[in-house]
Amino acid sequence: MFDALRNLKEKAEDLAEAHGDKISAGLEKAGDFLDDRTGGKHSDRIGTAVDKVQDYVGKLGEKKD
Repeated sequence: MFDALRNLKEKAEDLAEAHGDKISAGLEKAGDFLDDRTGGKHSDRIGTAVDKVQDYVGKLGEKKD
């Protein structure tokens, strides 16, 4: 079971390293979509969440170095 989790983590790191810019752009689009759907009521929270996930994806892509 731990090997499967380790493989999943390594795959996520590989994807983040190879496609981090695309993932970041997708997260930004998703945040904009959610912001529109909520009528801007939660803009600050959505923006903060998107920023945190983008930072995490960036760090995840750096771990392979």
